[in-house]
Amino acid sequence: MGANAQGGRMKLLGAVLLAASLLGTAARGEQSPWPDEPSRTCFFQMLSGVDGEFCRGDLEVIYPELGDVSCTYIPKCHQYRRRISREWGSPRVRYPQAEKSKKYVLVLVDPDAPSRANPRNRFWRHWLVTDIPGADLRTGDVKGLVLTDYVRPTPPPRSGYHRYQLCLYEQPAHETIALSPEERVSLGAWAMESFVEQFRLGSPVASTQFLTKYYED
Repeated sequence: MGANAQGGRMKLLGAVLLAASLLGTAARGEQSPWPDEPSRTCFFQMLSGVDGEFCRGDLEVIYPELGDVSCTYIPKCHQYRRRISREWGSPRVRYPQAEKSKKYVLVLVDPDAPSRANPRNRFWRHWLVTDIPGADLRTGDVKGLVLTDYVRPTPPPRSGYHRYQLCLYEQPAHETIALSPEERVSLGAWAMESFVEQFRLGSPVASTQFLTKYYED
């Protein structure tokens, strides 16, 4: 066999091995070296460091096609970032440890409005539901009293990644929870800590987040 032919076979083998290694990283939970690269193969990158530490209690956030996005970056491939911002409605939220006899409060906020570098409008309220039966949370069916309708994640252009944080609280028995007239007027710059303190919600029983950014960035 000539040197040129042998060299060609070696290059082809190298390309096949590289393709196989890239496909191997497509499984959820493995680190992607290029989380923003458009590709036919989707790379799901898990959060790490401080962002990863926010995820506690096995709370699942389930969108169509993507599945559970808890503690991940939303990938750009298949237009997932555009679809989560412009097409899909509220996710299923599942908490297998929920107690059937109790009720829960679910909060979804963006602490990075308008950007993580300048979060002057934190916390932007994207969803607030109270009186959710524990039995429904076990199946991912969020039914309760909706105080704030679901608002899709819509990071502004060139504002970088935004964290979309979900906190699940156990609702105190016989506690009626409501937003003030001022809170109902505006979604941005919500005093979430004061709300939690006012209604004695305590610490979340579970929390998670996913990160995404403007779909054309």
